Amino acid sequence: MKPLLRFFFCLGIVFLVFGLCYAEETRMIEFGTRILKYKNEGPDVAILQFRLQEAGYYHGRIDGIFGKMTEKAVREFQKDNGLIVDGVVGPQTYKALPKSDKYPTRGQFSWEDLIFLARVIHAEARGEPFKGQVAVGAVILNRVDSKLFPNTIREVILQDGQFCSLIDGQVHLYPSNTAIEAAKAAILGYDPTYGALFFYNPRIAKRTWLATRPVSTRIGAHVFAY
Repeated sequence: MKPLLRFFFCLGIVFLVFGLCYAEETRMIEFGTRILKYKNEGPDVAILQFRLQEAGYYHGRIDGIFGKMTEKAVREFQKDNGLIVDGVVGPQTYKALPKSDKYPTRGQFSWEDLIFLARVIHAEARGEPFKGQVAVGAVILNRVDSKLFPNTIREVILQDGQFCSLIDGQVHLYPSNTAIEAAKAAILGYDPTYGALFFYNPRIAKRTWLATRPVSTRIGAHVFAY
């Protein structure tokens, strides 16, 4: 992998991240413009977790999911900074968060890596909600981090027999803007699969052994598993 700048600098984006609006709709969200609370998801939650981690309050996995551990970190941060302790990130909590020019990222990747990831997302999950497209990207990045698979995006995708889109040629289609944004969100750290290593559509999957894997979640038409 060539030497690269951090993900957001490579793209020329500093404060804008792609987040969720509704389950099946997306829009650009500037970090700090929506109130964040328990059960929210998105790359802006990943940034929040990163900021809290840098400040010494969050000790969990950066996954873009506002769970109990994130809420606890927010409450502790609010208590220590003389804020209303409600676990909700509103204007005053945003204002008190430590400023940083750093952003969470699951690694240093080139534009070519990002587009290759987006191609697979587009080929395997176009027609799925944005969350489902991010989830496919997250599975690939989870494999990069796993000792069971190769350690680069390209090698994971090209591993023999892993993705139908390589067999039928769909991976060669240029990805949609949504797939590219889903790839960005996954690289930023948003993982709605809770660390899954596999995904499949139970209506068409031919590998019966996939059905034996422990299920992490279901998003759209896909089942995600460990």
